Amino acid sequence: MKFLKGMLSVALVASLSMAAEYVIKFSHVVSPNTPKGKAADYFAKRVEELSHGRIKVKVFPNAQLCGDKVVLRKLKFGTVQMAAPSFSKFTGLVPQLALFDLPFLFKNDEHLHKVLDGEVGQKLLELVNKKGYVALAYWDNGFKQLTDSKRPLIKPEDCKGLKFRVMSSKVLIEQFKALGAIPVVLPFSEVYSALQQGVVDGQENTISNIYTKKFYEVQRYMTLTNHGYLGYMVVMSKKFWNKLPNDLKAVIKQAVKEATAKERIWAKELNDEQFAKIKEYANRTGKLEIDTLTSEQRELWVKKLRTIYPKFYDLIGKDLIEKAIKVGE
Repeated sequence: MKFLKGMLSVALVASLSMAAEYVIKFSHVVSPNTPKGKAADYFAKRVEELSHGRIKVKVFPNAQLCGDKVVLRKLKFGTVQMAAPSFSKFTGLVPQLALFDLPFLFKNDEHLHKVLDGEVGQKLLELVNKKGYVALAYWDNGFKQLTDSKRPLIKPEDCKGLKFRVMSSKVLIEQFKALGAIPVVLPFSEVYSALQQGVVDGQENTISNIYTKKFYEVQRYMTLTNHGYLGYMVVMSKKFWNKLPNDLKAVIKQAVKEATAKERIWAKELNDEQFAKIKEYANRTGKLEIDTLTSEQRELWVKKLRTIYPKFYDLIGKDLIEKAIKVGE
């Protein structure tokens, strides 16, 4: 009996000595099998490996810990140490992030990632840092496409008179006004029923949102425009960050860098996989027409919609907009 007690004491001492010095609660609102969910889990694994167990990361998916509406406040208090909310959650704090709402700003993935990883992206991270957070990286959701129930959207004027659901964004409202369309601000949770009931004629979203929410089942037309970008910002509690020694801060940065590279690959793969399923539905049922803009057609949209940019020079900064465009030239 004494021997067993002795063994238990040794085991307890050993487990305590192996306990992590720091614990990170990483909260996000999507499922673990999404690109963001997989990247959060990969980050957790790499942090524990690189820190040799000094940091333990507990990932809470599906808003198990909290939703994105309150997570920024919890990060401030340090009750949550890490999160990856969408850009829209930050625009009230950092209006310059409305840059990513600007239509047809990015030519392609390469142009986008050069902006995110370069001077413009770094400037935006610094602006978030000034609001009391530690902004670490950008993770992809994807480019937005257009869908509607009335007619193919090939030319900008094809949108005239149609009602489009938009997020609460001044840029997106102006985008559809410039097309002669009628923007209707609605919560994301109401989009499917609004499309189904004809409250709105169309919407804009990433392939993943169009597929997982089955918007394609209540729309007749889909145009691959890649006109706007939706992404996430990986942020950490400044209160927690300031407690870390420099060597562990370096570990966090390295793990985030590796997870970001993985997340971008997974986001692209998921986009392709889900688009293939939408195409299969279209071919099988004949209920959805999918159109892809040619380079000449796309240029007409670019010329039309870049006319709204000057309206947001004061909000976003003319220099940031022009630098983002120049990176792709």
